Amino acid sequence: MAKLAVTYELIHNDSKTGARRGVVHTPHGDIQTPVFMPVGTQAAVKAMRPEQVADMGAEIILSNTYHLFLRPGHEIIRKAGGLHKYMNWNRAILTDSGGFQVFSLGKLRKITEEGVAFRSHIDGSRQFLSPEKAIEIQNALGSDIMMAFDECAPYPADRSYIEESMRRTCRWLIRCEKSHKNPEQQALFGIMQGGMYPDLRKESAERIVDIDLQGYSIGGLSVGEPKELMLDILDRSAYLLPEEKPRYLMGVGTPDYLFEGAERGIDMFDCVEPTRIARHGLAMTSHGRINIKNKKFEEDFRPLDDSCSCYTCRHFSRAYIRHQFKAGEMMAAMLLSEHNLHFLIHMMAGMRQAIEEDRFTEYKKDFYENYYGDPEY
Repeated sequence: MAKLAVTYELIHNDSKTGARRGVVHTPHGDIQTPVFMPVGTQAAVKAMRPEQVADMGAEIILSNTYHLFLRPGHEIIRKAGGLHKYMNWNRAILTDSGGFQVFSLGKLRKITEEGVAFRSHIDGSRQFLSPEKAIEIQNALGSDIMMAFDECAPYPADRSYIEESMRRTCRWLIRCEKSHKNPEQQALFGIMQGGMYPDLRKESAERIVDIDLQGYSIGGLSVGEPKELMLDILDRSAYLLPEEKPRYLMGVGTPDYLFEGAERGIDMFDCVEPTRIARHGLAMTSHGRINIKNKKFEEDFRPLDDSCSCYTCRHFSRAYIRHQFKAGEMMAAMLLSEHNLHFLIHMMAGMRQAIEEDRFTEYKKDFYENYYGDPEY
């Protein structure tokens, strides 16, 4: 039997929910799950040094095929020794295929069975991504986990469009798998699509699971649909993916969605949320989000969160961070980004412990009461 780059080990199922505690084994180390994965789109987690991200407990980060293809180019990264060496990160890396960015950022795009032609959002140049090209790029990057090239269809969209898109994504997955040159060192994950149609989600799951990959993800959720609809589709989707493989819910990073996903058996999550809101002056705390720009924090010399042990909370006050933000200093985004990432990473650590101790429901209830019950404390 061929060696697998990535395997999943189940440690414990919560006795009252579908939440599960596990480990994803990769060539660059183990990942304790459920896990939130910081996003380093351009081979850097915004406003953070790699050692800072590692020191707060991150075991895996994401980078993006679309962005690194356009700049600096995957051949440059290959010549540098691969993405791990290029960005000085010696833990696991997952690379998105670029499918979402082609559709959200690419200009004048045209979708065919062969792939997607588009104009770069950087300089307007003509570009083309196909399943084969997306895998070629990711093989050059050397990420531990590669995502298949897919279309993340918009919401809302009519059934005929979603059906055509989902089936084309499944055909593209077959081409991705055939193009993969390094399966013993890089795992390929398939992506379930199907929009907000449960039967299409089921068909998509059956098609991608039939290929027997090293992991699977759920795409096309949290794209603008109401939360109730998102959770309904997630309820109908997560159990369709194999229990013995990692399950990844793409593009989710708010605390409520992390809890709801984990409760349904999801192992992996990612989102730009913590660093993006940091650049707008927002901090996640154990008592909810606060907007550091508010004048009431001008003479507030408490840390962002009294219960947080991150570097920011150990050394700086709300008043100082507010001053840095108002002065237009980069320090504000750096300090808030470190805090927000630390907050989510340690929230997930608490979640893992709660699952092991069969108290996930209680942990979620306590978190919700504090986080959503006392805004701007």
